[in-house]
Amino acid sequence: MRIGVDLGGTKIEVLALGDQGEELLRRRVPTPRHDYDAIIVAIAELVRGVEADLGNAGTVGVGIPGSISPATGLVKNANTTVLIGHPLDRDLGSALGREVRLENDANCFALSEAVDGAAAGGGIVFGLIIGTGAGSGIVIDGKVLRGRHLIGGEFGHNGLPWPSVAEVEEAPACYCGQRGCLETWVSGTGFTEDFRRATGLAVAAPDIAAAAASGDPASRAVYERYVSRLARGLAQAVNLIDPDVIVVGGGMSNVAALYGDLPAAMRPYVFSDDCTTPIVKARYGDSSGVRGAAWLWPPGNPVA
Repeated sequence: MRIGVDLGGTKIEVLALGDQGEELLRRRVPTPRHDYDAIIVAIAELVRGVEADLGNAGTVGVGIPGSISPATGLVKNANTTVLIGHPLDRDLGSALGREVRLENDANCFALSEAVDGAAAGGGIVFGLIIGTGAGSGIVIDGKVLRGRHLIGGEFGHNGLPWPSVAEVEEAPACYCGQRGCLETWVSGTGFTEDFRRATGLAVAAPDIAAAAASGDPASRAVYERYVSRLARGLAQAVNLIDPDVIVVGGGMSNVAALYGDLPAAMRPYVFSDDCTTPIVKARYGDSSGVRGAAWLWPPGNPVA
């Protein structure tokens, strides 16, 4: 049995998978996001409760909104800031009395979709979550590409490629300290912010997308800019790693028109005579993160 834990900003979810990836049990509790010790206790209690109810012990993998620094062994870059500076994997391992594998949540998303999701069978999988932010991960032959600094696949904190003069001048500030990061343009937040800058109105992303599909000129213009920016970002990813599949999750993955519009918009920027990279919606949606955490323990070692 494999147990996955998704440690989010508002909830902690646990999922037990059988040997064939079948779901055995799922639970969630609110995240005590301002109390590190309480987070350790909550995860340990969830895992023990699942094991007690199923009458079986399992491996444990945890997806977090950040990563463990290879330099210090402590959590870094976590938007649940109470985790920063703590040895989360070691503390959870001590609480549970076993090794706990920990991975960035975007990497868990990509791994889930590569193992038995929308990208199953793909040798190189690029997984992109575009919601409040823009997180991504790369899986090669079933293994997460972590990289020397554990930032493999950090799509969102590269600059918008091939920017216009206006895009350079209007580049939004990013929380990382830079300006014009892809996350500021292609996240759901970036989409709604572009609409607000253009119209002065605060409108939710699904409503903007629906209005664009209905032909509203202002919404259509924002949507077309969004497609261009996301396509340029994805083309850069194709030029770098040439994935077999691009899988999209997060709130913006529900904009159905993107899957038809992005391939043609990418093509002029891909360094090839053609671009046939499929762009598909995640099979497991919001469950991909917790499933990927469980799949951190397949036969053999899944982390490169």
